[in-house]
Amino acid sequence: MTPNTHHNPLFTSEAFAALGAPDLVYVRPIKAAEILADVPEGVEDFSLSPDQTLYAVCRADGARLAVMIDRDTAIAAALAHELAPVSVH
Repeated sequence: MTPNTHHNPLFTSEAFAALGAPDLVYVRPIKAAEILADVPEGVEDFSLSPDQTLYAVCRADGARLAVMIDRDTAIAAALAHELAPVSVH
């Protein structure tokens, strides 16, 4: 059985990120509502529909590095920064 590392305090974010390689990132679809929830109050320069699908570039530990309008742009941004993108379904 594989141990559940999500709740294991001995398995740090740094150790998790080092599993794949330090330059490995994943691209996943997210709803704009998730991004809008993180926008500081008073910032109103966003014209996103909460149901709109965007694409996040994330580190192995789940930290979001960037959000792009489409999957191809997200992958291109990762490659431009010498990262190795993979898709998550």
